[in-house]
Parts: sequence; structure tokens; C-alpha cells
Amino acid sequence: MKNIFNNKFVLIAVTLLIGLTIGWLLKPAPSPKLEADEHEHVESIAGIPITYTCSMHPQIRQNEPGDCPICGMDLIPLENDNADADPMAVTMSPTAMQLAGVQSILVGNADAGKSIRLNGKIQADERQNYTQSAHIPGRIEELSVNFTGEYVKKGQVLGQIYSPELATAQEELFQAQKIKDSQPALFNAAKEKLKNWKLTDSQIAQILATGKVTEQLPILANVSGYVTDKMVNLGDYVSKGEPIYQIADLSKVWVLFDVYESELQWVKKGDQIEFTVQSLPGETFTGKLSYIDPMINPQTRVAKARLEVSNSNLKFKPEMFVSGKVESNGKSIDNSIIVPKTAVMWTGTRSVVYVKNVSDQAVSFKLREVTLGASLGSEYVITSGLESGEEIAVNGTFSIDAAAQLAGKPSMMSPDGGAAMTGHNHGGMPGMKMETTNHSSPSAVVLTPQAKDELKLIFDSYFELKNALTKDDLSIAKASAATMLASVEKVNMSEFKGDAHMEWMNYEKNIKVDLVKIKSAKSLEDIRNSFLSISDEMVGLAENFTPLASKIYVQHCPMADSNKGADWLSLEEKVMNPYFGKGMLSCGEVTKTIQ
Repeated sequence: MKNIFNNKFVLIAVTLLIGLTIGWLLKPAPSPKLEADEHEHVESIAGIPITYTCSMHPQIRQNEPGDCPICGMDLIPLENDNADADPMAVTMSPTAMQLAGVQSILVGNADAGKSIRLNGKIQADERQNYTQSAHIPGRIEELSVNFTGEYVKKGQVLGQIYSPELATAQEELFQAQKIKDSQPALFNAAKEKLKNWKLTDSQIAQILATGKVTEQLPILANVSGYVTDKMVNLGDYVSKGEPIYQIADLSKVWVLFDVYESELQWVKKGDQIEFTVQSLPGETFTGKLSYIDPMINPQTRVAKARLEVSNSNLKFKPEMFVSGKVESNGKSIDNSIIVPKTAVMWTGTRSVVYVKNVSDQAVSFKLREVTLGASLGSEYVITSGLESGEEIAVNGTFSIDAAAQLAGKPSMMSPDGGAAMTGHNHGGMPGMKMETTNHSSPSAVVLTPQAKDELKLIFDSYFELKNALTKDDLSIAKASAATMLASVEKVNMSEFKGDAHMEWMNYEKNIKVDLVKIKSAKSLEDIRNSFLSISDEMVGLAENFTPLASKIYVQHCPMADSNKGADWLSLEEKVMNPYFGKGMLSCGEVTKTIQ
């Protein structure tokens, strides 16, 4: 009986298990069409197609997933692509801003100050230069001062002069002496004649006492000082008033500084100036400017600023080179808007900045055209276009502008915006030129040794072009530009990896445009106009890629480009100006050293 009960229990358990299995197998599968329908319903409500981008290269935007054409990373959906409160602004996520090195500052009113560096020379004080001349006609019989640089004291005998007219005048004096009691006026007139020839009362008294005619007259120094020019030799015949010596009193000297036309507004009479003398290393001197020349030299385009210094110990010698510095407060443009130069992007005709706007949803940047005032070294004065309290991008401006161009929004080269750019094009994107004038990349891009070798050839031909312009050589300048263009076109793009790839593309496009212009250039002026843009790109190339092992000097001329100022690169610290050539070869200064 027990066995029968156990068999029934087992049978029931097996039957139950089989039933559950059959029920699970016969369970209807969920309809895939329903899920698809629900998904389609969500998209239709949003009404916005999904855009895919690269987290490392936000300028890449596609309508379907895939790989980034630059770095190969998987594209991700772009979030909040249309959340801009302003459709003319470009929105950047915090990640994108960090990757692009975007930094911003609040602008405000500030006194416009500038440090002006001046070069010049020490010169003798013109008010203490004297001419020692012959007071009577005759022949030089003796010279006791025979070379320039000799010091003479007032009253010192410089030489002897023989004069027949002197003998005649003495005879007249003797005759007048005999009748001086009856004709005192005649006697006095004879003495005055000798006094006009610079004979002293003691000399005249001696002549009257001896009663003998003296045919030679001593030449007495009128002033104390150093002989700067000896103008006669022994035996020369001289006329009355003819110069014999030039004598300079060097107890006070002038320091004359060259002030360029574009910097005159920053330098004024009474400014404190600190200067050094090249031949007196380790010493610094100060003084106040006492005079500024009202006239500009038409050849050098400079005015002279004068400083008067005491020179009792003769430490300062004429023609010594000096360098000075004036700290100007720019009183005429106080309370101006001052911004770093890295914030400004300049196209040649327009200057623009990107104004930052922060909302609850996103951070956006909008293009704003500004008017530039004076250049303050590393800053600009903004005369219009910005208001105190606004926030602008000062680093990463190039990346913001690139994103704006690719999104078809107003940008530096397309102020009205245009069609959005997508994908990757080695040949350049139609209708777009990527300016890199400000080169706001936060740090240098790391290159492989092979990539640096590619760039070295370009820099070599650039320096040849620069040297040709300093020598005003049109044919060599055009040949160097052609060599540089060939070097740019031969660059192997595969050697530039990651961010360096996109960076090089932008530089390459802009450099080629200006090098091609030089092919048809007819004058040095045309070449220099293209060289200005080329140099802007090369400065950025040098800062971002550091392709050379040697130092590269960034040099600046404030008078180039119609007094707007322009930069160029040099392997030598000595300034050799390519924008003016031999006309003003030394105009400029070193503003930065790239190591």
C-alpha cells in the first residue's frame, strides 16, 4: 500500500512539471513592432534628429553613428545641440571647453598704461658747444693744441698768429699816444680797435710800455672744454672770423632718445625715464624728459626726446648707446576697456572677440566686432564694442571660432554665418578660412620627430624669405616663398597625430593662401603684405609645435602695417626688420622667446 502511495505522488509531481514547461513554451513573445512604434512615437514628439559628435573633436557632426574621421573614436549623441538661447551663439559643454583650453575674464574700465622702450645716444649739449675763431686776419705761426680731444682752459694760449694789420694798428696806437692829451678820443679809439681783436687791457698796456710793435698775437681760449674739431694747421692763412677750433663743454650732456611716431601719444615732457648705457653694464640711471622734438624726421619717422644729465666726472661720452624705459599712464584715455591680445581675432579689416553668456542650460559664446585702440604690449585698448562687466574668451578663441564656422554660425571669416560644416576635408572646407592669428592654444602640441623634420624645412625657407625682405631683394624673396610653398605641399599629413593633425590643417591652409599670392607679387610691398599674414601663422606654428631645437625670437615692429604693428620670427635676437628693410632696419624689439 505504501508503494502505491509513493508512485502516485511521483506521478503528480512529474505531471505538474510538464504542465509548467508547456505553459512557458506556449507564452506569446512581446511584439517587437510595439516597441518600435513606441520609439518612433518618442522621436516624432521631439521632432529633432539625433546628431553625433566626437568628444575630442566637437567640430565633427554627423547624422549617423560611426567613427571620428580625425582620431577614430566612437561618435556619441550630441546633447542639447539646439538648446541655445541665442541661435547666433555657439554652445560648448564643460568638457569641450576644458579640452579646447577655453578661459574667460570679466572686462572692466581701467587706466591705459604702457611701458615704452626707447633707444638713443648720448650727445654733447648744443648750448655748450663753442667755436674758437680768428679775430684778425693772418698766418698761423704756432699751434700749442694739435689734436682733438685735448682739454683747454679759458684764457689758455692755443697758438700764435702773424698779422701785418696788427702791426699797423700798433703804429696807430703809438701815434695817438703822443697826442692823447689834446686828442683823447683818438687815443681811446686806437685802443678799442685792438680790444675788438680780443687783446686784453694788460696786453695793450704792455705794448704801450715797451713801445715796440708786436707782429704776432696769441690766440687765447674763449671757454673751457674739450677740442672736438681742429680746423687749421700750422702755416695756414686765416681770415677774420674764420673757425680754428670747435670746443665742447661736457660737464652736462644730452641723452637723445628716438620716439617712434606711433608711440608719441605715450611719451610727454616731464615723464620719468629709467635708462642704461651699453658701455656701463650693471648701472641704471634716471631722469626726466625735458624736451620732445615737435618735428618728425621724414626718413626715420621718429622724434627726439631729450634728457639732460650732469657729467662732471665725464662718465657719459658723446655717441654712447643708451636704452630707456618710460612707464606711461595714458592720461588721455583713462577708464578705457583693456583686454588681452589673445582675446582679439583680427582678420585684416575687422577685429572680433567672443562674448560669453551663461544660462541654466548651457554656456555659449557669441561673436562681437570691436574697435581697437592703442596697443599696450600684451593688451589692446577697446574703444567700442564692449561694455564693462561683460565676459569674453581670452584663451581658446580659435577653437570657439572653429566650432562656430562648422556649425554655420557667425564667425571671424563669416560674420553672417553659413551652412554648417560636417565631416573631414583635407583639401579645406568650402567658403571657410580658419584664422590662427591669436593662436590661443593653451599648450604646445606634442609632435613626433618625423613631423618636426617636416616642419623644419618650412621654417628654413621662411627665414630665407625674412632675410631677403630685410635686404630689399625682390627676386630672392619670391624664390624663397616658392621654396616654402613647395615644402608646405610636401608635408606628410600622416605624421601629425590626434590634435596635431587638425591644428596643422588650419595652419597649412592659411599659409598656402598667402604663399600663392607672392607668386604673382610685383613689388616688395605686395610680398610684405602677404608676409605679415604668413608670420602670424608661423608664430602660432612655432608656439604650438616648437619644431626647432634652437631658440626662436618673436619680434615686433609697432610701425608696420600702417602703425597697427606686426610680428615676425627670427633665429637671431638682433632686430632686422623685414617690413621696412634698409629704410628702418633696426625698428622693433623682441617680445617673446620660444624655446
